[in-house]
Amino acid sequence: MRVVMFSLLLTALCAASHAAEISPTVEREVTMLLDVLGTSDCRFYRNGSWYNASDAQAHLTRKYEYLRKKKLIGSSEDFIANGGTKSSSSGEPYQVQCSREQSVPSSEWLSAVLHRLRSSSSAESPGK
Repeated sequence: MRVVMFSLLLTALCAASHAAEISPTVEREVTMLLDVLGTSDCRFYRNGSWYNASDAQAHLTRKYEYLRKKKLIGSSEDFIANGGTKSSSSGEPYQVQCSREQSVPSSEWLSAVLHRLRSSSSAESPGK
């Protein structure tokens, strides 16, 4: 039994040590995504309350750092799905409301911003 437990532990440690680091591209995209949120005129709904954009940015930055430390992010989409979609404590979906528009799920808003960031980045780099 001890040999099996040791083997499982060793396998888990090896897998964790080989987990991919976040690429510079993903790091840049998530940072830009959080910056867009933090400087927007949007409100962020979380666990029954609305928060301003800078508070939302701070909250999602903490979640990003946690996920990054645990090596649970391989792409910007992973961050949106695992950190920017719903509360990890209540499971309640996050919402974003900008100006007087109707609120939308944060996953939808963050994905749209990510798409715009990527589109503008590729337009600025015609060699890609």
